[in-house]
Amino acid sequence: MTEYRHSDRSEPRSDTGEPRGSGTGGFWRRMPLIVILVVAAIGAFALRDQVTFEALRENRQALLEFRDAHYTMTVLAFMAAYVVIVAFSLPGATIATLTGGFLFSTFPGVLFNVGAATLGAIIIYMAARWGLGDKLAARMDAGAGTVKRIKDGIDENQWSMLFLIRLVPAVPFFVANIIPALVGVSLPRFAISTFLGIIPGGLVYTSVGAGLGQVFARGESPDLGVIFEPPILLPILGLCALAALPLILKALRGRKGL
Repeated sequence: MTEYRHSDRSEPRSDTGEPRGSGTGGFWRRMPLIVILVVAAIGAFALRDQVTFEALRENRQALLEFRDAHYTMTVLAFMAAYVVIVAFSLPGATIATLTGGFLFSTFPGVLFNVGAATLGAIIIYMAARWGLGDKLAARMDAGAGTVKRIKDGIDENQWSMLFLIRLVPAVPFFVANIIPALVGVSLPRFAISTFLGIIPGGLVYTSVGAGLGQVFARGESPDLGVIFEPPILLPILGLCALAALPLILKALRGRKGL
């Protein structure tokens, strides 16, 4: 008669001693990304009517007085608020950029804006990479067929792709932060391409913010569509073409080699 033995086969365990199938470690790794998504969803409803151009107009005098009395504190508080807005994808990134120009002029305002936006982007990138990116990138590396070719194509042209998604105005900022994390882009490469890639757009909106004093005096609203005006848009598209040039040349060489 065969004797029944309970737990005759030991359950595979991870390095921490937890069962590999429990998924506890995976859950905690995804927690930062989950928190960001939850806060972003809440903020989309709770803050959409709070961070507006009208709010900036109504509080402009108080902001200027506080800046004049506590300049360094104002810079730190502004950048911290901007990092939070970007990191949690909260409404008001454009207003924050205008505020940076309004409070600190085009320069050094653009440095504060671009620096804070880059830090916020790094937080999203790290959360996505820690929770999903490393595992997904490893699976793509180990895969075959179309998925593998896409991953290899991105790896071979990372700088061009990273600058391209930053420069093209149609690519949402959140998407441009998530994609590099999911395909295994290194942190230094992501940080450098983000900082440099968002300078053109950041410079445009910061300069608009620097002129808000005259806009307020006339009782008007800023023209946020200025980035699509030919004198602004064409140079940005030129930078896009420059970023895409290595991709185009490689594609042409590939066709000639067929």
